[in-house]
Amino acid sequence: MAHWFHRNPLKATAPVSFNYYGVAGSPAANKICNDLRTTRARLLDMFTDSTCNPEMMKNATDAYFSLLQGFIAALDGTTQENKMRFIQNFKWTDTLHGNTPSAQQDAIFELASMAFNVALWYTKFASRLAGKENVTEAEAKDVHKSLKVAAGIFKNLKEVHVPRLITPAEKGKDLEPRVMDAYIIQSQAEAQEVTIARAIELKHNASLIAALAFETANFYQKAGWCYFPSPLPTFPRLFCLQAYCYHGQTLLASDKCGEAIRSLQEAEKCYSRAEALCKEYRHTSGPGSTAKPSEQLFFLKLGALIKNTLEKCQRENGFIYFHKVPAEAPQLELKASYGLAEPVGFEMPPLSEQCTPEVYATFDLTKGAKNDKVKTKEEEVKPVKEPDLKPQKDTGCVLS
Repeated sequence: MAHWFHRNPLKATAPVSFNYYGVAGSPAANKICNDLRTTRARLLDMFTDSTCNPEMMKNATDAYFSLLQGFIAALDGTTQENKMRFIQNFKWTDTLHGNTPSAQQDAIFELASMAFNVALWYTKFASRLAGKENVTEAEAKDVHKSLKVAAGIFKNLKEVHVPRLITPAEKGKDLEPRVMDAYIIQSQAEAQEVTIARAIELKHNASLIAALAFETANFYQKAGWCYFPSPLPTFPRLFCLQAYCYHGQTLLASDKCGEAIRSLQEAEKCYSRAEALCKEYRHTSGPGSTAKPSEQLFFLKLGALIKNTLEKCQRENGFIYFHKVPAEAPQLELKASYGLAEPVGFEMPPLSEQCTPEVYATFDLTKGAKNDKVKTKEEEVKPVKEPDLKPQKDTGCVLS
C-alpha cells in the first residue's frame, strides 16, 4: 500500500459559473445557481487540500450533490426529464487520456465525473495514510475503509448513474464499464492488502494468509482482464508468490514436506520474476516512477521469509521426511472464509431543501436564448496540481 499503486491523476475540469441570466427567474433560483458554483469550487479545492479528511470530503460532496440533483431529479411531478438537466456543458479529463477533455451537456455526466473524482480521492487518501512511518490501528482501519468506500462509489456509478447517460462513454474513457470495473476491483484488492498485512503482523494461521493472498491475486487478474483480453501472466505475480509461500508453510505443518518444498520453490521463482518487473517499472515514464518497489522493506522481508522457510523445509526433509519433491507446483485452489473486502454501499445525499417544485417552476429556458454566446464560451481545462506527498520511511507494512 504505497504510492506506486496510485499513478493515475485526478480528473481535471473546466470552471462552471452556473450563470443562467434570464433563465433563473427568481431570487431563490439565483441562489441555487450561486450555491452550485460555490459548492462545486469548494469540492474541487478539497481534492488538493492535504488536510482534507473523509468527514470533510463527505460534507463537501453532499453539499454539491444535494443541489446538483435539483437539475436531475423530476421536480414537476411527472416522469419527464428535468428541464435543467441539459442546460450546461461540462468538461472533464479522463485518467488514462492525459489532458484531453471529454464534454457532455448533461448534469448526470457532471455528477458521475465528480463522484469518480471523489472515489479517486479516497484511494489517494488511503495511500497517503498507508505511507506514514508509524501507522496506528485506527489509521489502518481508515485505509481499509477508504478503499472499500472508493469501490462502493465506483460500483454505484457503474450500476445506477452511468447507464442514464444519453451519450455512452467512449472506449477507454473513465465512465466506460470496463474501466469502472477495473477501478472497483483494484480498490477491493488494495483493501485486501491491508487485511493481509494485518494477518501477517498478528501471526494468523498461514492457511488464511495464503488464501487471502490467492484471492487478492485473483482480484488483480480480473482487473487485468478489464483491459486485456488475455492478461499478462505476470499481472498478479506478487500475491501469487505470497500465496505459494504461506501455502508452503501450511503444507509443512501438515507433514507434507515434499509438496511444501515445491510450493516454496514456486514462490522463489515468482519472487525473481516480480523483482525483475519491479526494476522494469522504475524505468517507465510518468508519475510514480520514483518508487522503488523491489527495495521496499515488505518486499525484502517476503524474499527473506521464502528463502528461510525453503531452507528449513529442505533441512527437515533431509533429516525426517525424505519426501519426493513433485515436479509440478501445487495448484492453488484456496478460498478465504474471512477478510474479503466488499464495497461499502454508496448513495447520493437527499435533494437539497432549496430545490422545491415552486422554485423549479421559476426556471424559464425560453428566456436564455439571447445569452447563447456567453453560455458556450470555451473554458480551458487545466491539469489538477496534486500535493507532492512523498511516502515516509517504509516500515514493512506494520499496521498497528
